[in-house]
Amino acid sequence: MTPVETSSPVRVLIVDDEALIRSGLAMILGSAPDITVVASCEGAQAVAAVQQDRPDVVLLDIRMPDVDGLTVLRRLTRLPEPPHVAMLTTFDTDEYLGEALRLGASGFLLKDTDPEILVRSVRAVATGAGCLSPSVVRRLGRPDRAAASYEAAQAVSTLSPRERQVLSFVGQGLSNAEIGARMHIAVATVKDYVRAVLTKLGVANRIQAAVLADRVGLVEEQAP
Repeated sequence: MTPVETSSPVRVLIVDDEALIRSGLAMILGSAPDITVVASCEGAQAVAAVQQDRPDVVLLDIRMPDVDGLTVLRRLTRLPEPPHVAMLTTFDTDEYLGEALRLGASGFLLKDTDPEILVRSVRAVATGAGCLSPSVVRRLGRPDRAAASYEAAQAVSTLSPRERQVLSFVGQGLSNAEIGARMHIAVATVKDYVRAVLTKLGVANRIQAAVLADRVGLVEEQAP
C-alpha cells in the first residue's frame, strides 16, 4: 500500500450493495477537486474492479448480501499491490472493528459520517495516515479491556521518548507532514520514526498503532 503523492488526485473505488449509497458517496467525494471516483460496484466485483481501475483507496461496505466486506478485504490484501481500504458501515461493534483491523483495514467509518469528514478521511487514508470515526475510537482502550491495555503498555514501553511522541501524534490521526511540523523535523525523518514504531509494536499499519496509543492513554497525554 503506497501513499499517494499530494499532487496526484486520489483515486477511489466505492464498494456497496446499494446503488443509492454508491451514487451518494460518489457525489460527495466527486465534489472534492483532488478526489476522483474511478468506479463503484458490489462486493463480488470488487477484486476485478481494483485490478482494472487501480484505485488508491477503496471504501468498502462491511455487510453485503452477495459477499461480506471482511471477505472482500481478505481478498484485496492478498493482491500484489493492495489499495488502502476503509470499511464503511452502519455498525460500530468491537467484533467488526477488531477483525477489520486485524485484516489490515486502513480505516473504519460509519455511514452517517459528515460529508466533509468523509472527504478528509479519504485523503488521510490515501496518505497512509488512516482514519477512525470518533465513536469507534471511544470503543477502544477502555478499562474493561484490561488485558489488551496491559499488552499495549508492554509494547509501548519499548519505544524511545521520541518514538512515543510520534506514536501519540499517530494516535491523533496526524499525517507525516503534520507530525514533522509539530516536532520540527523533516518528513523523511518522521517516516523513519513511524516505521520503527510499527516494527517495535508489531503492528501492520498506523491504525493499529493508533489503537495502541489510545489504550495506553498517549493520545490524551500528548493532545494539545
